Amino acid sequence: METMELSARLRRESGKGPARRLRSAGMTPVVFYGSGAGARHLAVNNRELMKMLKERHESLFIKLKIEDDGKEEEHISMIKEIQVSPTGKGVIHVDFYEIRMDHKLDIDVPIHFTGDPVGVVNGGELLYLKRDLKISGLPSMLPEYVQVDVSGLDIGDSLNVGDIPLPAGVESVDAPDIAIVSVAAPRVAEAAEAVAEEAAAAEPEVIGKKAEEKEES
Repeated sequence: METMELSARLRRESGKGPARRLRSAGMTPVVFYGSGAGARHLAVNNRELMKMLKERHESLFIKLKIEDDGKEEEHISMIKEIQVSPTGKGVIHVDFYEIRMDHKLDIDVPIHFTGDPVGVVNGGELLYLKRDLKISGLPSMLPEYVQVDVSGLDIGDSLNVGDIPLPAGVESVDAPDIAIVSVAAPRVAEAAEAVAEEAAAAEPEVIGKKAEEKEES
């Protein structure tokens, strides 16, 4: 699993006033939830944070390098929550939680589809029914993505979660009978896409959480 580094420093004050002053100075208030150590209030460089958020994917590990009175400590973490400004143009707060390398972790990883299905060559249409997979395992064993070869699929064929090959020591949390991809005849594919579009229009995807500044950021 890829790991990116982010420098942070301990902050002694919390609340709206200090948080505003941090942002004015180009810093972003964050909270780090360590294993057994409680919450720690930190500040990170806003430019470095935005660069990391732009490059990261959902399951990326982040090595927080925390400076406290001239001493530095490192913690492997993941992002728990991101709060953006009411205008949606900037990040105002981030929560990180620590990852224990000796404890299993459940994460969502993307599914990468490869190959050209024979059914598509024969006139069918490829339908992507699931784009990510929830897996479980020790952090050092977890892959950044899982790969699925669809080249053998003909019209009427499909693949389920249980058909996805996983590395040793990693297991799927999703039920094995959930379909992830299929090849349908054109008319069936059109009907399925229409249903999917209606569902997407009824419940738009939430990309980020907009919120006012926390009283205790």
